[in-house]
Amino acid sequence: QVQLVESGGGLVQAGGSLRLSCAASGLPFSRYAMGWFRQRPGKEREFVGAISGSGGRTYIADSVKGRFTISRDNAKNTVYLQMNSLKPEDTAVYYCAADYYTGVRTGPSNYDYWGQGTQVTVSS
Repeated sequence: QVQLVESGGGLVQAGGSLRLSCAASGLPFSRYAMGWFRQRPGKEREFVGAISGSGGRTYIADSVKGRFTISRDNAKNTVYLQMNSLKPEDTAVYYCAADYYTGVRTGPSNYDYWGQGTQVTVSS
């Protein structure tokens, strides 16, 4: 049984930082690209970033480029999203997802497994 469990969300002031973690179990973690998505109130789920199974390739959405970075530790079966210089418009539920693919992809329909999400709220 595959499980993806996000943690690290919370309330932060604008300009602050948070690091989200996603712990995976029940799948060969290094064979899966991992992605982060977010869903802002009243909006569709959107791609934030992804990292290949080896960690050698990453892709970050333009909307957060320069502020967010994605990384993974395959020994811990965990993927991270470091979020710096947070803005109120970053307020959303953040989801991690697993994609059985050698590269990185941005479309949510490509991802096989999803976590339950973690709330990030950025106050102005």
